[in-house]
Amino acid sequence: MTVKSSFPPVVAPDARVLVLGSLPGERSLAERRYYAHPQNQFWELMTPIVGQDLRSLGYQERLEALKAARIALWDVVATARRVGSTDATIRDAAANDLPTLLDRLPALRAVAFNGGKALSLGRTLVEGRNLAVLALPSSSPLHTVGRTAKQPAWDAITAYLR
Repeated sequence: MTVKSSFPPVVAPDARVLVLGSLPGERSLAERRYYAHPQNQFWELMTPIVGQDLRSLGYQERLEALKAARIALWDVVATARRVGSTDATIRDAAANDLPTLLDRLPALRAVAFNGGKALSLGRTLVEGRNLAVLALPSSSPLHTVGRTAKQPAWDAITAYLR
């Protein structure tokens, strides 16, 4: 199994919500872009939260739109061994330094975990802080629930942006 590494965080100092995935999938790693797989629903799920069509924007513009909406983005896992893109095959995971990032974000109100693996690996890293924890259904195409069914859980992010 190959060791895979996450990307740097996408964050503005006034972020109110931090969305955490587990570890970028193969397509994202190849393109060096968060949520690059065309079937991943992340950008569609974030569109109503941010208030603009993120799919129609270039990648850097998407990241800027998230930051302007006070949403930060990162992954729980810094490095791990994994076959393919499936979270179930993550082995030897080393966590990103979430506590240090959280300390740098005084306006942060919530941490939203994109999928069960991100939640199971990252929850203890954010416990003991005055932050809401949101468990979101995975945006991955491997999580076969449709976007419409996932959207209400994702929309809960908006309450922490006000």
